[in-house]
Amino acid sequence: MFQAGWSRQEIQIEAKGYAMFGYGSWQHRAYKKRTPLYVRTVVIQDHQEKPLIFSCLDFGCITHAMRSEVLAELKKQMADLFCEERFVMTATHTHSGPGGCAYEALYNMPTPGFVPEHLHAVVYATVSSIQYAVKVLGRTEIRMSTTHFSEDVPVAWNRSLNAWNRNPDVQQRKETETHLAMNREMQLLGFYRDGQLHAFISLFGVHATCLGNTLNAHDGDNKGYAAGYSEQYLLEQGIHHPVAIFAQATAGDISPHFHGKNQLKIRQAIKGEQEYQYAQKNGRYQSEQALEALMKPGTVLSGELDAVLSYTDLSNVDIPLELSHGVKHARTSIPCHGVAFFAGTPVDGPGTAKPIVRVMSFLSQQYKKQKLKDRTADDFDFYQQLFASQGVKSILMESGIKRILGKPLGFAPGFIDPLVNEINRQVKAGAIRESPLVPSVVPLQMIQIGQLRIVCCPGELTTTAGKRVLETIVQNTSDQPIWLASYCNDYMGYVTTYEEYQEQAYEGGHTLFGQWTNAAFQLKFSALAQQLENTEAQRQHDRTTRPAEVPLQELLKRTNRGNLKTAVSE
Repeated sequence: MFQAGWSRQEIQIEAKGYAMFGYGSWQHRAYKKRTPLYVRTVVIQDHQEKPLIFSCLDFGCITHAMRSEVLAELKKQMADLFCEERFVMTATHTHSGPGGCAYEALYNMPTPGFVPEHLHAVVYATVSSIQYAVKVLGRTEIRMSTTHFSEDVPVAWNRSLNAWNRNPDVQQRKETETHLAMNREMQLLGFYRDGQLHAFISLFGVHATCLGNTLNAHDGDNKGYAAGYSEQYLLEQGIHHPVAIFAQATAGDISPHFHGKNQLKIRQAIKGEQEYQYAQKNGRYQSEQALEALMKPGTVLSGELDAVLSYTDLSNVDIPLELSHGVKHARTSIPCHGVAFFAGTPVDGPGTAKPIVRVMSFLSQQYKKQKLKDRTADDFDFYQQLFASQGVKSILMESGIKRILGKPLGFAPGFIDPLVNEINRQVKAGAIRESPLVPSVVPLQMIQIGQLRIVCCPGELTTTAGKRVLETIVQNTSDQPIWLASYCNDYMGYVTTYEEYQEQAYEGGHTLFGQWTNAAFQLKFSALAQQLENTEAQRQHDRTTRPAEVPLQELLKRTNRGNLKTAVSE
């Protein structure tokens, strides 16, 4: 039997008017708190001294800044008892939580800028929750179980049906079947003492976007409400300090809003207070599904804890023929945002207006033709490889080299959009000369709890992309149970399948490293899984690679100290 402890700690961030993370909207600002935002942690220990730690935050994502700062504190406080490879930090992906917690520049732009007080609050809450969970470690039975939402439970729909139907390994679905173009399974780890459920972890993929981008309050959205309902239920059963974690599985193409005929009309009818009610209802569906399954006998986990973690440069992965559809010399590339990214999703988060999208697409294609026209140009080989990697994507921003349609950041007139204006200010201030816009070197992790393995991914995987990652691992390792958690340890955008990528819906436009990104995940996670099967002494995975340090002077220049209009000091 394992030792386990759990804890819940509120992230104390005051809503002062900064933009929230998720929709990338300058106007989506928080002026009040609707619900608390929590860090929920479960700590597990076996006969070894070093525990496995699983922390889930009511946040849009985890960043390298968040993880690295928490790691620094844990190493100080736990010393030799702490193992970085055994620490999972994940997020519910609420779009109604604070931003400004990244060292990289781009996803902080709406906030605007890096906000140290937000990061400090995250670190304090996360470390505090871990400390308390360690303090209350006790003999605990861990049970594994799965449950499926019945087809008539309106909990989730596929929002990119055309992309889904491009996959040869899925059942084709009609517009009336978007609720079936997904994985309706919820996976559960229950923590029991004296036969009673005290805490649990749920993995089920659905976006936390019940609440749209016109609201103005911090809120945990559907996953937060699911946790709150579950914890209240357990409290009423006499359980002291229960913890319910509703983490994400493959949520990349899954929406909590109806998708099908009249989808926009139906979504637009849900406004204001109704959006909160909708989020509560969606959370209750998840809570009731989990609790019903956890009251039944599950599979008791036994054995040891283990974990492996390795940082990978996703901009430079060579893809073998068996994963590249027979294409020779396939490889990933520097991160690039496509026009489809800026267009957004039609129901969950509409972006740039369609006429502007058409102009951007035209300009992108003209730019591509220009770069491939002159084979004697100094940069021809670079762009030939870039466009081969990015495929059909209409590239607007070459994020890895900080260019928009081939021009350096800062050239576009600021009146176009407040975000463009903020980019221009930061460029002029010299705040992003050497700093990355988005991460490229990201952590890939696998943990093992007895006979269960969990793949911990740093991005948003679509349903089928995640399925293929797991299938590749199983083909090359043992057939032990294996699950997938997303939004873990950092954020690197989306991961679609090769076929879905060709559709260039929002998810494909935000698959930054090109059409072979999922193949890179299959390759790297399969290799990592093989290392997990080796003894500690036999393991040879890369444990030294880490992201480059962000220039401190540049970070300071885009650090916000309370100005809601810009991060740059006037």
